Amino acid sequence: MLLAGPASAQDSRLSLAERVTRLEQQAQNQDKGGIGLVNQVQALQSQLQQQQGQIEELQHQLQMLDDKSKAQYVDLDSRLGRLEGGAAAGTKAAPAAAGTAAGVPTQAAGTAASAPGTAAGTTPAPTPATADEQSAYDTAFNALRGGDYAAASRGFRDFIQQHPDSALAPNAWYWLGESYYVTTNYSVALEAFKRLLAQFPQSEKAPDALLKVGYTQYELKQVDAAKATLQDVLKKYPGSKAASLAQERLNRIQLQSAQSAN
Repeated sequence: MLLAGPASAQDSRLSLAERVTRLEQQAQNQDKGGIGLVNQVQALQSQLQQQQGQIEELQHQLQMLDDKSKAQYVDLDSRLGRLEGGAAAGTKAAPAAAGTAAGVPTQAAGTAASAPGTAAGTTPAPTPATADEQSAYDTAFNALRGGDYAAASRGFRDFIQQHPDSALAPNAWYWLGESYYVTTNYSVALEAFKRLLAQFPQSEKAPDALLKVGYTQYELKQVDAAKATLQDVLKKYPGSKAASLAQERLNRIQLQSAQSAN
């Protein structure tokens, strides 16, 4: 009995030491777990930053491609515009041949009434552009080529208001529509293209304007109207560049519709 007391006390001390040891181990494990959690959070933050950087780089590349595409498009059309502008600024013009479009910008006013293909009640052929008109037109057109679409739209609107019967008026309407189209202001662009077709249906810009009506309707989610307009381009201007582009867009719309159905 005398030996049992010290042994019991020793066992109690050992038990207490073990408990302290276990508690210390638990605390260490918790510390390690906390450190591990912090490391995981830091790793996730690092991955998120990397992904964010990749997203920003992709957005930058996409913007560069978009700007390049717009610049190439404007440059291509600008070459046609310069040719048309130069023809309109000429002081002499041959009468329209049979089968050609009436209302050509350089056509003399005296022959406009007898030009073949001109329907009764349509707007007469515009008068040749003056030097002042050409200068104002070029200023707006250069703004468009330079990517200053706001200045271009203002320039073309001012030109149309001041020179509504100019030989360059159809072109001004067309490029006004383009200045809105490239900035995705599709509703206003659609109005400009339609005004060109209404006022100058015999203009050399009419096929392109009708094509752009179809493009714009599609961007406005007016798919059925867009398809009908593009079909109209094929019927009215077979074999033209506008007709070729209209067919390409119709094929693309059909493909997208089929993919959506699947």
